[in-house]
Amino acid sequence: MIKNKTKSAPYYNIGQLRVDFWNRLKIQTSELRRCHKGSENEKTHKQHVKELIKDLMVVECFFAFPGKERLQKFENAFSSHEFTSLSHLVAETARQLLGDSYKSNLDFINFDEHSMESAEEHDQNSSIRKNHFEVLFVDNISELEENKLKHSLRILQTPNDKFSYGVVVQRSFQDAMITLLFNHNIQAVVVRYAPPYHSKLVTPLIKPYIEEAVKHDFSSKPETDLGPIIGDLIKQLRPELDTYYVTDSSLGHLKDNTIKGFKRIFYQSEDIQEMHLTIMRGIEERYNTPFFSALVEYSQKPTGVFHAMPISRGNSVFKSRWIHDFGDFYGRNMFLAETSATTGGLDSLLQPTGPIKKAQEMARDAYGSQYTYFVTNGTSTANKIVMQGLVKPQDVVLIDRDCHKSHHYGLVLAGAYPVYLDSYPIEEYSMYGAVPLEQIKTKLLQLKEAGRLDNVKMLLLTNCTFDGLVYNVERVMEEVLAIKPDMVFLWDEAWFAFAGFAYNYKQRTGMFTAKKLYEKYNSPNYRKEYNEHIKGLKNGDQSLLPNPDTVKIRVYATQSTHKTLSSFRQGSMIHIWDEDFRRKTENTFLEAYMTHTSTSPNYQMLASLDVGRRQVQLEGFELVEKSIEMAMVLRAKINDNPQLSKYFDVLTVKDFIPDKFRQTGLKEYYTKNEGWNRMDKAWANDEFVLDPTKITLYIGKTGVDGDTFKNKYLMDKFNIQINKTSRNTVLFMTNIGTTRGSVTYLINALLKIADELDDELKALNDKEREIRDKRIHSLTKEVPPLPDFSYFHHSFQAVPGIPGGNLREAYFLAYDEENYEYVPLNDCLSVMGTGRKLVASTFVIPYPPGFPVLVPGQVVSEEIINFMTVLDVSEIHGYRSDLGLRVFKEKILDRHKITTSMGGMSIGKTKKQLI
Repeated sequence: MIKNKTKSAPYYNIGQLRVDFWNRLKIQTSELRRCHKGSENEKTHKQHVKELIKDLMVVECFFAFPGKERLQKFENAFSSHEFTSLSHLVAETARQLLGDSYKSNLDFINFDEHSMESAEEHDQNSSIRKNHFEVLFVDNISELEENKLKHSLRILQTPNDKFSYGVVVQRSFQDAMITLLFNHNIQAVVVRYAPPYHSKLVTPLIKPYIEEAVKHDFSSKPETDLGPIIGDLIKQLRPELDTYYVTDSSLGHLKDNTIKGFKRIFYQSEDIQEMHLTIMRGIEERYNTPFFSALVEYSQKPTGVFHAMPISRGNSVFKSRWIHDFGDFYGRNMFLAETSATTGGLDSLLQPTGPIKKAQEMARDAYGSQYTYFVTNGTSTANKIVMQGLVKPQDVVLIDRDCHKSHHYGLVLAGAYPVYLDSYPIEEYSMYGAVPLEQIKTKLLQLKEAGRLDNVKMLLLTNCTFDGLVYNVERVMEEVLAIKPDMVFLWDEAWFAFAGFAYNYKQRTGMFTAKKLYEKYNSPNYRKEYNEHIKGLKNGDQSLLPNPDTVKIRVYATQSTHKTLSSFRQGSMIHIWDEDFRRKTENTFLEAYMTHTSTSPNYQMLASLDVGRRQVQLEGFELVEKSIEMAMVLRAKINDNPQLSKYFDVLTVKDFIPDKFRQTGLKEYYTKNEGWNRMDKAWANDEFVLDPTKITLYIGKTGVDGDTFKNKYLMDKFNIQINKTSRNTVLFMTNIGTTRGSVTYLINALLKIADELDDELKALNDKEREIRDKRIHSLTKEVPPLPDFSYFHHSFQAVPGIPGGNLREAYFLAYDEENYEYVPLNDCLSVMGTGRKLVASTFVIPYPPGFPVLVPGQVVSEEIINFMTVLDVSEIHGYRSDLGLRVFKEKILDRHKITTSMGGMSIGKTKKQLI
């Protein structure tokens, strides 16, 4: 049995180890080739080459390319002292492997190393480019049977196929799971019904990287059960893969969950050609892009346009003498695909029946939802659709105050009463964390005690936050549902669309958790657990488990696909896992969708959402893992470089998350002395975790504020784009488009900036040095306190003394300019000192941090004024520095309000307005 791996490792993942070992082998074989025979150098390099080949044998047995046969050729050449041949072969293999070129052609892949006929076939076809993948066979067969299987499948592949594949054979349960974790290029798995359990391939070299693959112990299970168990685990680890089952059992002896758990069941005696065709068909199905393909086909048809859009087909562009350059820049295909048509092979986004409908269904399957809707005007609109589709006037919504402004405007549109939740502050870096679960529960219990729990409709949280804080979604949902069993959850996953394609990440997504909890609450085991839990409660204790008879899973997630995956700007999706959707919500949701969705959606954007889905289904697991790896590399490079660490610090887990929210005690992902700490346990257990792809660089020691650092240094000098700054930090993000070259360029830029700061420091006179030191002191020590949400003025409270405010009433009351006035910011404290309550009449949103510090109807606090006074940002939406803070006039607030109902909407009006 494999024991738990060590806490830290010299490489972040097996991919880093693999790259490093291949580069080292290339260097060592090259040096060995040049050594004089019998010299000490030759002995040293021979020893290194021998050890590296041995180590790579351990790693490469989990991959079809370069394959065991190729490594055996290395070993033979080494033993025969054919060092020149060995060096060339290693260099060529490393070039293809590290450059990923083997994934898009037949070069050096799809032929038998020992067969001259296959080699000649390879020479003829090596220039044919096609997508290459690998198939994992889990079967305890002999080497001879393995070679026969590979040969049989190889000869079935033809040059005309759209795809090619290699075969990896593993003979045990554990080796199969390790392969799935290591080998991103696996696209299909064929499982024999009775593999043995234990691995014989695990060595200390790979042991630190396999915990996720071997954390479950099924060694006590009968071998006949292990095949179906592998199928179940694949659904958790890599659900996008096609899984097939090979058995000798009669149909009557197969369990229903086995039949349903695999895409197809094969019998050992069946023709292997059928298996080959099924594997290829499975890839073809995922490769299919219904709307993109329809748009391409439509664009190639000869068409006469007697409709809107003169730009369609490019006629108004390419025939113009004055804007022809516009067409040249974008290319003719962009205009050929620009159309108003919803027929002729295309479809309507508002009422899809054809390729858009099919594309959304395929996205649904890829993202694990019950329903998925494409949105072509960003997640700002997606948020408003969900809010307006589910929430009616006077419903109560629990919402984190520092969420995106679109949610606040959605509350105004819906007429809901917000109960604002405060995130814990991270004052040293002028940012907020996330909302503790205890605060959410406290607010819910207050509403319950006041008899307002039935009015509560939704909990809205941002996951992950702009700065990378991620909730324990399962824990939040479970403990909230224990209090409010029909709560609707809206998870704003604008920055988290990629999370569904990495195992650790997906555990903290709305869709994955919704399905998991639905299955859990409908199981006999949970009912037994719940009954025992209830028996153990004392009088007055609040249950931590939902009642299985009343609980409903109702989860919505909005995602900015364009932010972290492949899509044109504004391409977003709404994912739904709501067991009451068809029965209760579909009609109102579709009305809201119609309200906010353009009748002229951009087809290129829709096509990009379709293609982006194809990408994540076929290579999302690999690309997301690489984006995480790039983030980890960047963190390590900055930490390890003394010139960079002189001015910059990469903020890590302990900087963002207080100890009480880190149950596992994980403080950082990497240290120079200890290497990489594995984050698996923290992501499984901690209340909050930090997404490592969000890299916050602390720049306080430079004496330069975040906004200046972004513009003067990063953008003006190096054209490096970043998305967010604070007073003393800048935020970098890696994504599936980040390359090693990108990371290297950024490191190079930071080194040059550090050198420039050195030169500037040397040139300062005493007075200038004093000024610089004061700036550093201000950025590192004089941190403005972050204000919490104060409270709604009693005129705008939903129920006096109870959490919840009438945001809509306050918002529209300010439409009459006679109802508000401006108070200069510097006068606010003195005015408040006279006893007057200043009440905001508009949203006030500084950028950064980018969320409201004041909302309409909110009482202005001393802390908020102090915060705004010391803000050194260029944008504060809703505030005019020349006029001051816009607040309601005192006499307006003092007047008695009369509430009337118009068209089903509750509108508050003063007596003056009604007269």
